[in-house]
Amino acid sequence: MENIVIIGNGIAGITCARHIRKNSGAKITVISAESDYFFSRTALMYVYMGHMKWNHLKPYEDWFWEKNRIELKNAWVETINFEEKTLHFSSEETLKYDKLVLATGSVYNKFGWEGQDLKGVQGLVSKQDLELLEENTKNCKKAVIIGGGLIGVELAEMLKTRNIEVTFLIREEAFWHNVLPIQDAKMISKHIQSHGVDLREKTELDKIVANENGRVKSIITNSGEKIECQLVGLCTGVRPNIDFLKNTPLETDKGILVDEFLQTNIKDVYAIGDCVQLKQPLSHRKPIEAVWYAGRMMGETLAQTLTGNAMKYKPGNWFNSAKFFDIEYQTYGNVSAKPGENEMHFHWQHTDNTKALTIAFDAKSNKFLGINTFGIRMRHQVFDQWLNENRKIDHVLANLKQANFDPEFYTRYEKDIFKSFKENLEKA
Repeated sequence: MENIVIIGNGIAGITCARHIRKNSGAKITVISAESDYFFSRTALMYVYMGHMKWNHLKPYEDWFWEKNRIELKNAWVETINFEEKTLHFSSEETLKYDKLVLATGSVYNKFGWEGQDLKGVQGLVSKQDLELLEENTKNCKKAVIIGGGLIGVELAEMLKTRNIEVTFLIREEAFWHNVLPIQDAKMISKHIQSHGVDLREKTELDKIVANENGRVKSIITNSGEKIECQLVGLCTGVRPNIDFLKNTPLETDKGILVDEFLQTNIKDVYAIGDCVQLKQPLSHRKPIEAVWYAGRMMGETLAQTLTGNAMKYKPGNWFNSAKFFDIEYQTYGNVSAKPGENEMHFHWQHTDNTKALTIAFDAKSNKFLGINTFGIRMRHQVFDQWLNENRKIDHVLANLKQANFDPEFYTRYEKDIFKSFKENLEKA
């Protein structure tokens, strides 16, 4: 019987295991040192905020794994001998595989700041990080968050529920401006500030200062300002978790390099999820995409290949969603933070500053390129279809009502949006 071993029990690894089992009687072993069972990583913040308990994070009952003959092993892989197809654990045990799937996820970035390894300095990616946060915020009155991404705003919201004062340092001129166009970024900056967060734009960390016990007591910004704090959240993005694979025959760059079948340069070794770097990504997608649904799609795709139905990874149009305190955000297609000369943006914002949308379209052909929505729920399926059909901006605006996913008693804004677009065109 073929032995398929998966390192990593996140969404990518577990989806792959489940879909292999649907089509094959192979022996499946999933290895993780993080947790005994797969859990919903995106819901970690709600445990800290008291909305959920730890056991609510498990999408499957504990008996599910035995019933589906998926063996779970809580262990730490130290090295892999690819020639002998053998894993070596920190416990000095070994395990042979016929096919190996690397789904090792990501770790938070550190950029060599002085004091980055002090007690009270941490990121927020793993279950262990959340347990550490509980410990680090027991007597915490003031926190500083470094980096303006999605994890940073989640951490700010979490800390505010414990009445911890939060200073948030971002190097851009507005929140997440490396991803969001400036109008969207400025709106979210103001919204974060409205929740009592001291958001400092164009401000970077210089160093972290220790007290006599080796714990953080303050940080110094790049302008020389000193900010007292008992916690520093490092939220400057994540990187593929592949350090243990360096100096091996496996080809890596920033991530594990894979082809369109998610295969590495070594026979019978594959990689999926956050740890992956596609050698030839689609023109509208990035080589590394640390998002939940990409990991799930990779897991499903690879399971087909591993059970005899070779399948290329085709993720389709980019989409993503998040929440900035009270504002839900969705994006479909591509809306550039800093558009080039052929990309035009139409921006509409409600007077209450909690609802907005930005639509990107080609300046020459008027082809719809993508949309960011804030505070208005939209249907994925509708935008995906419009992108695939190369629809024009006027078609999108005229039919925006079809895409609205808000319940029927919600206020609708399509007429305002269409009128605003017409007025903008006339001015232009």
